[in-house]
Amino acid sequence: SELFPASPRDAGWTGFVLAQLQGSKPLLWVQERMAILEAGRLHAAGLEPFGPRLIHVEARDAKAALWAMEEGLRCAAIGAVIGELWGDPQALDFTATRRLAVAAERTGVACWLIRLQGAANLSGARERWRLASAPSAPHLFDPKAPGDPRWAAELFRSRQRTPGRWLVSHDSAPLLPVAAEPVDRALGESLRRTG
Repeated sequence: SELFPASPRDAGWTGFVLAQLQGSKPLLWVQERMAILEAGRLHAAGLEPFGPRLIHVEARDAKAALWAMEEGLRCAAIGAVIGELWGDPQALDFTATRRLAVAAERTGVACWLIRLQGAANLSGARERWRLASAPSAPHLFDPKAPGDPRWAAELFRSRQRTPGRWLVSHDSAPLLPVAAEPVDRALGESLRRTG
């Protein structure tokens, strides 16, 4: 898939893409040098639960980034490959995107090419998205707090689905009880008297 964020400073696409990925295999994340300079370096600790399984590659240019992505897609031990490119580099043509798509299909490894400030030129990608962060959903218990994240997503080209526009949300995990009944009744009684 190819994704075009509304703005290079809008990192909401990260949550959207990570919500599409599953499994326990490592994640290969390739960032071109210019993408790092303009949009920021990846911070693995903020990518739970992928952080411990993250392989981060900083490529000197688009050609090196595309090579690293293609090599990662040839490895079935990788769960997914994400690549960030800045603008419309000469190395990124129809042939390069077609090579990524074919490599992903052969191994079944998910591939996301993030086009920061790029134009939607001719591409071999199977799906092409435009994405922008949207206001969060209302919080279930506190109307002043932000709820689940949402994105304004447009699928403008796809070989598997009908193109369209949606307001997409990533729902939180099911609610768990805030506090259980104390097991030690004596402790529970003393907490009630002091509370």
